[in-house]
Amino acid sequence: MKNQTIALVTGVSSGIGRATAEQLAAQGCQVFGTVRNIDAAAPLAGVELVEMDIRSDTSVQTAVRDIIGRAGKIDVLVNNAGMNLVGAVEETSPAEALSLFDTNVFGILRTVQAVLPHMRAQGSGRIVNISSVLGFLPAPYMGLYCASKHAVEGLSETLDHEVRQFGIRVTMVQPSYTQTNLDTNSPQAREKIAAYDRERGLATRGVTQNIKSAPGPQGVASTVVNAALGRWRMRSTPAGQASLLSKLRRFLPAGPVDSSLRKSLGLG
Repeated sequence: MKNQTIALVTGVSSGIGRATAEQLAAQGCQVFGTVRNIDAAAPLAGVELVEMDIRSDTSVQTAVRDIIGRAGKIDVLVNNAGMNLVGAVEETSPAEALSLFDTNVFGILRTVQAVLPHMRAQGSGRIVNISSVLGFLPAPYMGLYCASKHAVEGLSETLDHEVRQFGIRVTMVQPSYTQTNLDTNSPQAREKIAAYDRERGLATRGVTQNIKSAPGPQGVASTVVNAALGRWRMRSTPAGQASLLSKLRRFLPAGPVDSSLRKSLGLG
């Protein structure tokens, strides 16, 4: 269909990305979902899988060029692919931090730079970046992940100012704990420092308990779809804990927010 919305969603192997791609397809969009290894990826009904590694300039450019060749345009880009890292700031190596930023921040930069020339030419587009409540809240022992999401926040707001003149808008979705592989199977910094063992263990157990009681990715995906297809707003927080945390951060003094955060992780 000539006027069908063409959507590109990164990281659809599982979790939020997979649920988002499914829901966009259910809304009548033609959806392209990226995976790092297409031979190992499970099929996704209504979604055309595309092999793309967001850590590679060549891979991103090739994949976007292929999608444009097949669909003629890209109306929506959802930057979902990402990774996590658990560890004290002191025990996280620069190499580990660089790997994290290469995915969570530079991966967005690569896809945005590949898609924007086409969106500018057509005079329209929507870019949805998956941030996190950790883009506005700290989380002990996830300092570099927090830093990457703070970077996504700044990058997204700036980009929106720059591209709205072309009919393109940029928005963010800020989920909280969600039952996904990203949250459940988070890698840890390799070179641990014993002095942090007690608190790191408490915080890790606190996060695990929060994930166990968290909802699945469908609710977050619905928020992403609304951000992609609905009325523009700079930030969207899924209903529940994410929305509550956003309000607490905005309206409560810093002291009570700090104490509540530490208590939720068992840090007293």
